[in-house]
Amino acid sequence: MVKSMERENKRRFGTLGEAAAADYLQKNGYTLLGRNFRFGRCGEIDIIAREGETVCFIEVKTRTSTVFGMPSEAVDYKKKENITRLAQIYMLRNQLTDTAVRFDVVEIIAGKRKDGIFVKSIEVIKNAF
Repeated sequence: MVKSMERENKRRFGTLGEAAAADYLQKNGYTLLGRNFRFGRCGEIDIIAREGETVCFIEVKTRTSTVFGMPSEAVDYKKKENITRLAQIYMLRNQLTDTAVRFDVVEIIAGKRKDGIFVKSIEVIKNAF
């Protein structure tokens, strides 16, 4: 039961981080095309957006501290591989094969409080992989 609650809290924390990232991206000129894109068992792309003529596939990582490293360091080889595969599927399904693409990571350092989270810092790492 405790592990189930921990997992749910982590999921909710991640979802709040994704919402903060989406808001930040829109305020900084990105146009959101989709969120939580899934296909089969390949995983998920957190945010798909357009910046200018480039389609950006964005992984969001939210942490409360950097004790175990920067949030972007959690995007490992397997995660990058899954995002790349999903991006190809998205591009084909949306007939965007002649469009420039980029893979970004949004790092969020957040604090927790009773009424939710607050963003301490947010950074977009363009061309992260």
